Amino acid sequence: MSGVVPRISHILETSLYVAELQRSCAFYQRVLGGEVFLQDERMVALGMPGGSVLLLFGHGASAQGASTPGGHIPGHDASGEMHLAFGIPIGELAAWESHLGACAVTVESRITWPRGGTSLYFRDPDKHLVELATPGLWPNF
Repeated sequence: MSGVVPRISHILETSLYVAELQRSCAFYQRVLGGEVFLQDERMVALGMPGGSVLLLFGHGASAQGASTPGGHIPGHDASGEMHLAFGIPIGELAAWESHLGACAVTVESRITWPRGGTSLYFRDPDKHLVELATPGLWPNF
């Protein structure tokens, strides 16, 4: 082991496993501004504001993996209520609260963190816990 870890720039993709692809895709487009990059019978790839990609897979649809012209993607799957968080600017917190209300999305919890950040928590149609967090949550954000 070299002792020096090569640099990582950011998390590029996050995956959620959902019961109904179209329902979940519509939720993430309407509520969080996702843009469909790729869609087929087993998954939807949404470009999310800020440069990340949210992958939505139908339950079990990715368990066997997938062959592509460039190689094989190993199988993966998950179940249960998962969690993901999106960073938002502090100045957008009130606008997000208004937007969630206008989208009929219930804020399940609001937390003010010791470092000064604020998080809003709500559920998607599959009961995954979605968080919107302002700077001041972690030492690096």
